[in-house]
Parts: sequence; structure tokens; C-alpha cells
Amino acid sequence: MSQNTVSRFQFLRSARGWVLPVALLLVWEFMSRQSAEHSYAFASISQIFHGLVEIISTGELQQGIAASVQRALLGLLIGGSAGFVVGAIMSSWRVADVLIGPLYHMLRQVPLMGLVPLFSLWLGNGDPSKLTVVCLSAFYPLVLATYESLHQVEGKYREVGDVYKLGKWRTFYKILLPAALPNIFTGISFALAFAWLATIGSEILFAAGAGLGNIMMNAQAASRMDILIILTALIGLLGFLMNFFINRAGRYLFRWRNLR
Repeated sequence: MSQNTVSRFQFLRSARGWVLPVALLLVWEFMSRQSAEHSYAFASISQIFHGLVEIISTGELQQGIAASVQRALLGLLIGGSAGFVVGAIMSSWRVADVLIGPLYHMLRQVPLMGLVPLFSLWLGNGDPSKLTVVCLSAFYPLVLATYESLHQVEGKYREVGDVYKLGKWRTFYKILLPAALPNIFTGISFALAFAWLATIGSEILFAAGAGLGNIMMNAQAASRMDILIILTALIGLLGFLMNFFINRAGRYLFRWRNLR
């Protein structure tokens, strides 16, 4: 098989992933041209493009992206750190597991959006309420991921600590935590996904402040279908990119797993 044939074959394989998106765009443009009702529900590609230029030129889109991404990452940092600490304590200390475990498992069954009225009364409709929702969305999966990851460490690793008489803290820090970190990092990727979803949801429910969710609410009030489509696609793209980069970081940090 010649080099040109191989190159064409590889190109065709890579191009297959674009078939469905291009088909959807063609169907979308077709539907937008059927009637006035269809043109409202399916804004044409040209309308979407002009709407994108408009929202970029005003600077509102850039401000919304910065506010939402910052809120999601800050919530991941605060809620994820707290979740890691609580999960590690519950896994390492039987008394804490007995005292905290039932309360944790009960509270994590309550939908976060069901707590919005409480947060609204306690903290108002601004950034504190939004950040609290995002922090909790990252907190719950990190507690579970840390707890389960530490519990799943093989017993032979714990025996190493006993042999070298490292003590409970040094055994945790030098043996258990490094062994559990790859699985904990997987929990971080889940926490990031939940934090991003909670960010957009909280911005929609709490009207005050900047963010992509707030822009969506304004676009809905103004019947700007083109802006809503742009924001929906952008939210999905940003979530994909954040998940992509955190997965790449995990592969790099734990590349030693493939060497064993």
C-alpha cells in the first residue's frame, strides 16, 4: 500500500467524526428556512454568527466566561479540598466514620437545587449562594472518592508501614495516599464536571451577578434564540475542554502506572 493511499485512509478515518456535526448543521439550517415559526425555534447559522459577533463586541461574553470558569474552579478548589480532608478522616478514623458517615450519606441524597431556597434566604441571591452550591457539588464526590480509594488500598501496603514502624500518620502520608491518588484524581474529574454543571445551574437560579447562566436568562427574556444557542454550545465546549485538560494532567502525573 502506497504512502498516499495510507494518508488518504487516515484522513477519511479522522473525517468520520465530522459527519454527524455537519449533518446536524445542515438539518438545522434547513429547518430554519421552513417558516417564521421554524426560524424562531431554529435560528439560522447566519443569525447565530451575527449574534456571536455582537456578544463578543460588547465584552459580555468574555466577562461571563471569566466569571463562570473562575466560579467553577474556585468551588472545585474549596469544596474538593474539604471533601478530600473529610474523606481521608472518615477512612482513617473509625469514630469519624461512624459519626460523620450517616449524616454525609443522608445529605448527599438531597438534590442541590432543592437547597436553593434555603441558600437564598441565608445568603441572598448573589455570589455567596452560587459559590456554596458549586462547593457542595464538588464536595460530595470527593468525599466518596477519597474514602473509597483509601479503603481499596491493598493490605500488603499497610503491612509495609507496620514492618517499618512508620506510625499511622507516616503510613498514611508515605504509603496509603500515593497508592490511592490515581483513583482520587478520577474523583476530581467527576467533581469538576459536577462543579461546572452546578455553576451554570446556580447562575440561572440566582439572577444577580455575572456568568454564562445569567446571560442565558437575559437572552431568554429578550427572546434571543441565537444567543441561547451560542451559550449552550459554549457551555458544552468549555466543559469538554476542562475535562480534557484534567484528564491529560492525570495521565501525565500518573504515567508511572503504565511502567509497572
